Amino acid sequence: MSDSGQPNRPIVVMKFGGTSVATPEGRAAIAARIAESLELGRAVVVVVSAMGRRGAPYATDTLLSLVDGLPADERESDLLASVGEIVSAILIASELRAAGIAATAFTGAEAGILTDGVHGGAAISEIHTGPLYRALEAGLVPVVCGFQGVSREGSLTTLGRGGSDTTACALGVALDAFEVEIYTDVDGVMSADPRVCDGAAVLDTVRADELHQMAMHGSRVVHTPAAELALASGLSVRVRNTYTDHAGTKVADIAAYKPSMVATAVSHVADVTRIRVALRAEEGSFGNMAAQALVYRSMADAGVSLDMFTPVGETLVFSVNKDSVEAVQGVLSRLGLAHEVSAELAKVTLVGAGMHGVPGVMARMASCLADAGVTVLQTADSHTTISVLVGARDAEKAVIALHEGFALGA
Repeated sequence: MSDSGQPNRPIVVMKFGGTSVATPEGRAAIAARIAESLELGRAVVVVVSAMGRRGAPYATDTLLSLVDGLPADERESDLLASVGEIVSAILIASELRAAGIAATAFTGAEAGILTDGVHGGAAISEIHTGPLYRALEAGLVPVVCGFQGVSREGSLTTLGRGGSDTTACALGVALDAFEVEIYTDVDGVMSADPRVCDGAAVLDTVRADELHQMAMHGSRVVHTPAAELALASGLSVRVRNTYTDHAGTKVADIAAYKPSMVATAVSHVADVTRIRVALRAEEGSFGNMAAQALVYRSMADAGVSLDMFTPVGETLVFSVNKDSVEAVQGVLSRLGLAHEVSAELAKVTLVGAGMHGVPGVMARMASCLADAGVTVLQTADSHTTISVLVGARDAEKAVIALHEGFALGA
């Protein structure tokens, strides 16, 4: 150990998903991956997710379904949801010991992960690294439950869906890890959803800001807060396949990697609904800007996240996930604001750090979509993205048209 308490070996944090934990073959593959890393002279910290998907006995959704229809309690829901990761951690620690690798399981609390105390969607506020450093010093591989931590008051809290990625990246930052490796059942971050686009290819390298935008706009490979951590910290992250020797995707620091192409990937989000609001109240008028501010504040107070919001004269247009429509309509009705709802939509986003300041990207997108017969209902953009709102039936056509039109498979 060094004087700082850190081991004299480089630390790697390895995160494994629930689909690989769920089978004997998967657990054997995980043990082999960890053994390979140890043989390279690294100190290994493992993070695991709950096993399987809905229907599997210890999947998070299956556990929560046990109390469907019963009076809900947020604290108890977090306790129940955390069980899957605890089972996974014990299974992997046992698998490692059977393979001759000294290991021990940690809950999030035992690993020193403190949160802000919000049940169901907590944020990590601090990590006390002592317990993990002591385990590493003792020659153990700590196997940490992802997705969970503990509030300062001692309540177990969960980090939201996909939160094990965030656990891994947060531990990577706190432990000053050499690298965080996120293992999935695909070879890396793809240029598009391979279930939609046959030409989707594994990206050798993706910038941290691009990964963040991809996660925000529908890519499911990495949890959005984890991508935010990678972007904010400069953390070295690699996304790999548990079962193959593919090198995977390296997540590059934005200061160190200049993109060679205008666009990197296409992401998409289904089940989008567009809301068109008349800003003039039925009785009297708030005034245009005052009405906008009132709508934004009221939606925030109701816990509704707005996307692609565009004021046009006396009208405000924005989109939401379909699960938020009922809450949106309730807010607008209480405000006395007439509104129209357009459902069955999707958002398709072209992502690329290379597009910033380059003229003609939107023109090229428009041509690709027009040639594919896709009607664009609304657009929004940032330095690294251009999003289009399209009909749900046109989403796949739009993804394929943009992927081909910008030669992303190459």
